[in-house]
Amino acid sequence: MCKSAEQVFMDYLGEKGMSLTAQRKLIVETFLETEGHFSAEKLSELVRDKMPELGQATVYRTLKLLVESGLADTIDPGDGVLLYEHKYGHAHHDHLICTQCGKKVEIFDSVIESRQEEVAASHGFDLTRHRMYLYGLCSECNQDD
Repeated sequence: MCKSAEQVFMDYLGEKGMSLTAQRKLIVETFLETEGHFSAEKLSELVRDKMPELGQATVYRTLKLLVESGLADTIDPGDGVLLYEHKYGHAHHDHLICTQCGKKVEIFDSVIESRQEEVAASHGFDLTRHRMYLYGLCSECNQDD
């Protein structure tokens, strides 16, 4: 990773003939300083704390640019609300998602990754990317009452 995340975004905007507006800059900065998994609505709240006049549509459009540029990734926990997380400079991981409380756990497992490659190859596929979500009940939700 030679370039900063900010530079990657600036380069992407330049390729698209777009400029880094004050609004986009604030959204990108806020995105980069926010860790974990969060919704567009949560990012909008954080941004509006700093620039109250900034509209939610601008946040959605900028999140789309962040995903297209490779800085962000989306997570679909299955409840109809996409979540966002950092992608650039972060190791690939999969997710465990609790279907009751919504808890999300990032998992890093080299055996799973190798097996996915093997399965793809056995079907003549050369994987370029993938996502894996495992749904179930976390230990707190799985306790007998």
